[in-house]
Amino acid sequence: QVQVVESGGGLVQPGGSLRLSCAASGFTSSKYAMSWYRQAPGKERELVATITRAPARITYADSVKGRFTISRDDAKNTVYLQMNSLKPEDTAVYYCNRFNVPVPSWGQGTQVTVAS
Repeated sequence: QVQVVESGGGLVQPGGSLRLSCAASGFTSSKYAMSWYRQAPGKERELVATITRAPARITYADSVKGRFTISRDDAKNTVYLQMNSLKPEDTAVYYCNRFNVPVPSWGQGTQVTVAS
């Protein structure tokens, strides 16, 4: 079964850090560009970061540049999102998926809440 499972979210204070993980199964993630997305309450899902196949090229939304880092461990079929200097406006459900050919069934996502 082709799927992605996100984990690592939680409640963190402003300025804190979290590391999200995206475990892929049923396909070889190294063959795909992979992306992180987020959706805040009442807002559209937005693209946060993308990492291509090797040699990896990386792009970020302007809102997270310099604070978030996307990476991948192809041996573990896993993609990560290191989030530093978190802000209340980063509060959202975070999802991962293949960028060019999305897995039709999105994962449940992982909730990130930034609040004091």
